[in-house]
Order: sequence, then C-alpha cells, then structure tokens
Amino acid sequence: MIVVDEAEEKKHIRARYRSLLRKARPYLKEGDAKLIKKAFYTSFEAHKNMRRRSGEPYIFHPLAVAQICVEEIGLGTTSIVAALLHDVVEDTDKTIEDIEADFGPKIAEIIDGLTKISGVFEYGTSQQAENFRKMLLTMSQDVRVILIKLADRLHNMRTLDSMPRNKQLKIASETSYLYAPLAHRLGLYAMKSEMEDLWLKYTEPDVYRSIANKISAAKESRARFIKTFSRPITEKLKELGMEFKIKGRPKSIFSIWNKMKKQKVPFEQVFDLFAIRIILDAPYEKEKAACWQAYSVVTDFYKPNPDRLRDWISTPKSNGYESLHTTVMSRMGTWVEVQIRTQRMDEIAEKGYAAHWKYKHQSAAKAKGPKDKGPKDKESGLEEWITSVRTMLEDSQGNAIEFVDDFRSNFFQEEVFVFTPRGDLRTLPFGSTALDFAFDIHTEVGARCLGAKVNNKLVPLKHELKNGDQVEILTSQKQKPNESWLEYVKSSKARAKIKDLLKEEKKAAATDGREIINRKLKQMRLEPTQEVVEQIRAYFDAQTPLDLYYKVGKGIINAKDIKQFKEVREKHHNGRRSVISDAKSFARELTKTKGKETDTLLIGDDMTEVDYTLAKCCHPIAGDNVFGFVTINEGIKVHRTTCPNATELLSKHGNRVVKATWASQQAKPFLAGLTITGSDRLGLMNDVTRIISSELSVNMQSVAMNSKEGIFEGLITLFVHDRHHLDMLIQKLKKVNGVDRVTRNEDISKPKQEHLI
Repeated sequence: MIVVDEAEEKKHIRARYRSLLRKARPYLKEGDAKLIKKAFYTSFEAHKNMRRRSGEPYIFHPLAVAQICVEEIGLGTTSIVAALLHDVVEDTDKTIEDIEADFGPKIAEIIDGLTKISGVFEYGTSQQAENFRKMLLTMSQDVRVILIKLADRLHNMRTLDSMPRNKQLKIASETSYLYAPLAHRLGLYAMKSEMEDLWLKYTEPDVYRSIANKISAAKESRARFIKTFSRPITEKLKELGMEFKIKGRPKSIFSIWNKMKKQKVPFEQVFDLFAIRIILDAPYEKEKAACWQAYSVVTDFYKPNPDRLRDWISTPKSNGYESLHTTVMSRMGTWVEVQIRTQRMDEIAEKGYAAHWKYKHQSAAKAKGPKDKGPKDKESGLEEWITSVRTMLEDSQGNAIEFVDDFRSNFFQEEVFVFTPRGDLRTLPFGSTALDFAFDIHTEVGARCLGAKVNNKLVPLKHELKNGDQVEILTSQKQKPNESWLEYVKSSKARAKIKDLLKEEKKAAATDGREIINRKLKQMRLEPTQEVVEQIRAYFDAQTPLDLYYKVGKGIINAKDIKQFKEVREKHHNGRRSVISDAKSFARELTKTKGKETDTLLIGDDMTEVDYTLAKCCHPIAGDNVFGFVTINEGIKVHRTTCPNATELLSKHGNRVVKATWASQQAKPFLAGLTITGSDRLGLMNDVTRIISSELSVNMQSVAMNSKEGIFEGLITLFVHDRHHLDMLIQKLKKVNGVDRVTRNEDISKPKQEHLI
C-alpha cells in the first residue's frame, strides 16, 4: 500500500499551479487569472480521489497539459482553461452542460471535442478512429482542440513508463501514426520530434538507448566542432553589423535511426548528425535579403552541396514553415546542415499555428491601409490546409477507418509545387499526378481529362508531377471516369470527386453483390451479421464491406469462392478458440485454461491453448520485441513491434492487441534474412557460407549473390534459434575480409495474401 504525505502533495500541486500562472502571465488580460483559478479548483475537486498509474495525483496531468499549451505552443487563457478541464467530463460525473454553465459555450465546445466517444462499437469498427474523427470535426471549428490534444498526447508519452506493455505499444504507435504527423503538419516541429523519439524509446528500447548514449558521448567533441565551424561565420556577420545568434543542435534520435535504416549504415557512418541554425534579428520587410546575405557568408567559407539547397522563404511550406536550408562541407571533411531564418520564422517553426495566429493579429493591428503587407500575407498556406480539412470532413461518407486512412494519406504528405499554363502556382500532395492537377483546377476538368502536357510534353493521366512542372490539361467530352482512376490519384479532393462520379454505378453493383452474398450465406445456413460480413471482407482482402459487395456484384470475386470462406471459418471457430475476438476475451480464455489470471501470450508454450501464428510480414524470431494481434479469421498473429504494419494495427485496433513474450525454451528454428554488402573477391562466398554452416551450424534456406563492378550484395535466408544467435552471426560475418555491412532483412518473403486483421 502506498503511503501518501497529503501535506507534501498539496505543496507540490500548489507549486505546479504557480509555475503555470508565471508562464501564462504574458498572455493574461484582466479577469483571466480568476478564470484560470476557477478552472484549476474545478479540475482539482473533480479529480481529487483519482491517481495516475504512476501513483501521482491525477491533477498533475491537466496542470502539465496546460503548461505545455502555454510554454511549448504559446496558447492563451481559453486553451489553459480547456486544458485544465479536458478530462473532467470524460472521467467524472460532470457534464458538458455543467462546463457550459460555468465557463461558457466556447470552452464547452473545445472540451466536447476532446472528450472520447463512449459506448459499444460495432464489430469491425475502431473506437480509436471514431475518436480521431470526432476530434477533427471539432477542430474544423476551432484549431485549439487539436493543439490541446497534442499537448495531452505529448504528456502521456512523457509519462508512459508506468503503463503496461500493450498499452505502451498502443499509445506510442497511435502517436507515431496520427499525432506526430499532425504536429508536423501544424508546424510544431519540436513536439513532432519528441513524439517520434518517444515512439522509438518504447518500440525499440535497445536501439533508442544505444543512439542516445552515442549522442551523449560525443557531446563535448560536437560542441568543439560547432565552435570551430561557427567562428568565421560569426566574425563576418558581426563585421557586416548583423544581429544574430547561432545554435548547434543534434538531429533527433528518431531521424538518426531513420537515416541508419534507409542508408543501411551504422551510427558512425551517419555524417550529418547535427545542424547549425543561424537566427537573424531583422524587420519583416528585410527578412529575405538578410537570410540570403547570411547564406552568402556561409558559402564564402564552406562549399555547399548544390543538390541540398532548400528555399522555403520564397515558397513557404503549406504549414507556414520558412527557412533556408543548405548542406556544406566542413574543413573536417564532414557534411553539415545549416538552417538560416529570422526570429519570427524560428518562433513559427517551433510553435506552429499558435505563432501564426499571433503574428497575423499583430500585423492586422499595425496595418494602416491595403498596401501594407506583413506576416499575415504569408499565412494563407496553413489556413488553406485547415479549409481543406473542413472540406474533407464535410465530404466524408465512409466509416471512421476509411476516414483516418484518407486523412493520413492526403494531409500528412509533403507538397509538390506546380504551375498552370498562365503561371499560377498550385500546391498538391507529394506524388500527385496529372489527374490530381486536373481535379484541383475543377471537377468538370478532372472528369473529362484525357491526358496532359507537362512542360510541353504529352503525358498520361498517371504521370507523377515534380516541383516546377508547368501543366496543361487536355479534355474530351467523350471521356468519363473509371475505377482505375482511383489508383492514379493522391489528393483527397480528386479521390472524393472520382468516388462521387462512380457512386451510382458502384451502388447498383454493390446492391447486386449484397444480394448474392446474402443468398449464398442462406444456402450455407449462416446469418448475414456484421461479424460474418467483416470476416468475409477480411478473407477476400476487401477494404470495406461496400468494396466487398461491389467486387462480388462485378464478378471480381466469384460467388462460388464464398463456400471456401465457410470452410476456413469453421476451421478457426472450433471449440474454445472461437471466443477470442479482442484482448479482453483472450485474457478470459487464457485464465480459464491456465487456472490463473493472465493476459500475456507465452509464445512457445501456449500453442495448445491459443490459436496463434508468427506473422509473415515481419518474421519475428525469439528475443524480438513483439505483440499479439487478434485477427478476424486467423486467430492471433505475433508481430514485431517494428513490423511495417505494426503502427497501423496498433493505432486503429488497440483493443485487439495482446501482450506477448517468448517462452524460455524455444525448440523450433526461426526463419530470418540477412543482406550482406562489400567488396567482391575470390573466395568471399566460400568464407561467408563456411561461417554460417560450419562455425555456427546454421541451416540456409536460400542464397542469392550479385556482383557488379567489384561490389557485391548477398541476400541470405537462414534458420536461427533466437535474436542472440542472429546477432552473433552478424558480428562474425562483419569480420570477413571484404564484407562492409551486414543487416537484418525485413522482407524475406512475400506471401500472396497476408490477412492483417
């Protein structure tokens, strides 16, 4: 039992509350402090008997969220009050009506947007996706909803240590999948980076610790390098009379890990481990000239990489980000990224939308006439994005999971900048095609699009556009959309319009398909329930039930094949295994068979009690960090926490995630893949296979070697006992003369159909 010193606890609560007020003081107007005090005491009273899993009083959480809103995002009184009250309706007896009566309709609206949906959800739906959609619906009216939610999520990630393993994976993956990209999209780069780092900390703790320790060990040498690198730039900028400050910062742990994975190199071979930031003090009308002058100074001393210049001052990102980026060669022979921006640009880069709002209103207050131009004119990109989110929310007719997929694929992408024949700039999601451009011009132009001319060259509809392309659309009255067009487009606008145009035809085919499925199910003596339809959808790998009906109606799925589904269903629904549909039912079933309360799948020992398999998309081996996922048709699948599909599964279907750990004894061998690269020489292959087969007694399934111009790459699939065995093999192979890199290969086989859910 935890002994609580109430006097000491109240002292800590008061200290945190006073700290919040000190940080908020610059934002407060008359009467604001009283309102914040009222919100604090309302929250304190509502949560007084509640504690977090760490044992702390619950009020620490809303206080911390309010502090993040003020200190790290720059929000004002309304957001502070909403942050202090954000869990009151969800976790206590207070209602939205109570909040409205005490704090007004605006606070109540924000709290409602932050309150999760309660109740029972239909089979195959996702509570996580429904809550995300609800939050965005409120965000379309007031962006502060999502900003407070991001603060809430960041504090939850910072305090994730006390949560059970399956909850850590669910919350971390949901954060990586939805909230970190959303923070990035709203210009909150520091928040986005911290969320990604914390995701890595909980999914790959060993990798996280290793990189963090190496960054820490290099701290002193990095400081010396930055000082030496910056000295000539500092002297020249001072000579020119410019006001500035120079900061050096290491890249985030996540971005270093990402680079290591993409380039398939160890930490020591990631060269641009940190960036130098030059922040200038310049009036708005002279910002651009000042930044280019500083760029000129940098390149006077260091040779730039011409392929790595990024000018986001002339053309800001759609989230408002403005900066000059260049990568230069230092005198030590390493590449260094240099970012050049003004104080205003830096604040917008750190605090995103809140800083935009501040500068917009400051400039509006100063404006004296229509000719005055200030920061307000540069903000339209972010506001356009908010408007496009509102449009998507209004047009959305699918289920919540479809909505989240659509939202993520369309609004978290980088942009591509292209021009109309008249020279007007259009911004589209990265990877957009000529067809996306046509629909961006007008729905009618898109619907009649026959092809396009890009830079005066004729291209097909699916031609991918690049920055700076000038696009002219060719149309024909005889042209009409077809199903394949959905494969050609990236933007939500084009996708939604194509779906609308196809809807009538699809509805008719789907109606026929539904009748065929219902008739077949009746013949097989099965009820066409939501659960059965979801199982058929998963079996045929259709995206949605409507997609399933359409494919059956069109004959893409043969009606006779539905009989095969029944055989598979009966196989997976015999005896006790049929009752496992989510994490709670799994825990109940395991408790029944083991006679003690448990909720953890023991891989290797529980095969007789529970129907599980190792996922073919990531091929986990003993010792890997893993989780179990309850599928609709195929029992529990065990995935690695770094599986390409893990983040999506954990984000959308957290209720179907079960904790999993390896049994101490593993009798069966596991299939793993290795990629080996290096300099080719006579006898190299023989040395590699000798270590694998003779020294470590490892059986190989397949070997493929390619050599070109003295460089070789080998792909080997083999059977190992566990993660330790594989790591030992990798270390041995790295010592072979000529071998440069040995990495674990994620993609060792491609099954025809891997049902994820």
